[in-house]
Amino acid sequence: MKKMEEITDLKSDVTARVNITQRKVGQGDKVYEYLYYRRDCDDAFLAVTLAPESEKGNGYLRVEDNFWMYRINTRTFQHINRDENISGTDVKAGDLERRKFTELYAPATNSNGEEILSEEMLGKIPVYKFEVIAKVNDVTYPKMVVWVRKDNFLQLKAQSYSLSQTLMQTAYYLKYTPIQDKYIWVNALFVDEFEKGNKTIVEILQISTEKIDDSVFTKAYLENLSK
Repeated sequence: MKKMEEITDLKSDVTARVNITQRKVGQGDKVYEYLYYRRDCDDAFLAVTLAPESEKGNGYLRVEDNFWMYRINTRTFQHINRDENISGTDVKAGDLERRKFTELYAPATNSNGEEILSEEMLGKIPVYKFEVIAKVNDVTYPKMVVWVRKDNFLQLKAQSYSLSQTLMQTAYYLKYTPIQDKYIWVNALFVDEFEKGNKTIVEILQISTEKIDDSVFTKAYLENLSK
């Protein structure tokens, strides 16, 4: 878990465009576009919706332990949890933030107190497969099964479970890009296991690591972006 965390821990600022394509059974595709700011040193992020027009100006802001959703039609901020869906897609608010995995989860153990860990193949790639359980309450899912590459410790797949042990979502991290001496995922597929047939594709584009001014991670900045 620590190796997986270290390889993706940028400790820098990221500005990007995020495209989310939501595919729901019987409804076709719906595409959302966001302007996205992230600062890893204190796990802050801000995202404002650029498209579709009906959602334009809505946004999300995380600062310290506060997580807000902003709605332009009412000009109001509402506290939300990490399990809040982004714009009605299957992407959770927690999927867009950067918070240390080891702060959120601990290794799961079997009845003998041994960590649940195995080595196997994911397709043609050797991986470690292990289970984790939440250490804190404000996580997207209380239990996860994770597949991590053995050669570089990048996460390839994750299955997320509810408290009742129901499989809720399977995530596939399809592509990473190197930034400085770290990596961030730039293409991922989230499969809804509860409502079969629904899936979400996330792409992160036009990445910049230039320093972001402190004023960006404020309610005032999000309000101004939304005007």
